[in-house]
Amino acid sequence: MKTVSILILETSVPAAIVDPRYMFSAVNEFYKSAGHQPFFKIQLVGLTKEVKLNDGLFTVHPDVLLKDVKKTDLIIIPAIGGDVKLAIKKNKDFLPWIVQQYKGGAEVASLCIGAFILASTGLLKDKECSTHWLFTNDFKEMFPDVKLVSDKTVAAQNGLYSSGGATSYWTLLLYLVEKYTSREMSIMASKFCLLDMGRKSQSPFVMFRGQKDHEDCEIVMVDELADKYGIGRRTFERRFKKATSNTVVEYMQRVKMEAAKKQLESGRKTVSEVMHDVGYADTKAFRDVFKKVTGMSPVDYRAKYN
Repeated sequence: MKTVSILILETSVPAAIVDPRYMFSAVNEFYKSAGHQPFFKIQLVGLTKEVKLNDGLFTVHPDVLLKDVKKTDLIIIPAIGGDVKLAIKKNKDFLPWIVQQYKGGAEVASLCIGAFILASTGLLKDKECSTHWLFTNDFKEMFPDVKLVSDKTVAAQNGLYSSGGATSYWTLLLYLVEKYTSREMSIMASKFCLLDMGRKSQSPFVMFRGQKDHEDCEIVMVDELADKYGIGRRTFERRFKKATSNTVVEYMQRVKMEAAKKQLESGRKTVSEVMHDVGYADTKAFRDVFKKVTGMSPVDYRAKYN
């Protein structure tokens, strides 16, 4: 029997506690209905006997206190809400325990922006991690030594797992069910919970808003830089990449693709008309860039979201 410890953080998103408990409990029921013993021992782990969430709207009573858990097999770090830096500070007492358990053989999985808690342990240094696409810039700034793969719904490396934004953590939970039990059990869980299997990218859901949270104010004045500040092309591109995390070409592509996505979602124009509207003349070039950014062809994207 594998022990799954779901952490009750001070700022946990309630659904990110309930859902993994529900998933692993469902698998146990599948085993019992087949005449077998439950596969998982599921426990909610907290620092105190009562944890209030969402400004007291929800109250959670952990099954066991953190100090009493000597060994576990899998740790689930739920998504957190509110200010991430404050959340890390409030939950700092969990960090050394997570590190200790990992070094003792446990595996660790973070859901959505619970990745900030996992990264705060230092275990993700030079390793891949995914999180909600909306928090990409914050994560890169806080944890520059982590290889952020925010386009992926699931990142897995050396017993450390993370998921993309919001409900993509269900994909990670199915991944863990398959890893610990079997493909057959994972398929059964996906059918029971009405979940699509195999979603590998959260790119179709990303809304590009640019990277404007920086202090290099000259970069914002793109059209006037050359004349007003006398910045050479190479210097400009270097500063632009540092300030926005994109090359100039990547940034322009992302802005154009975001405009194309909005037209495909709400308009009646053909893909060809949208392509020309956003500044492309070559169909293959437009299709290739669109698929690179969204993970889908323009035709498939329109069919899904229009």
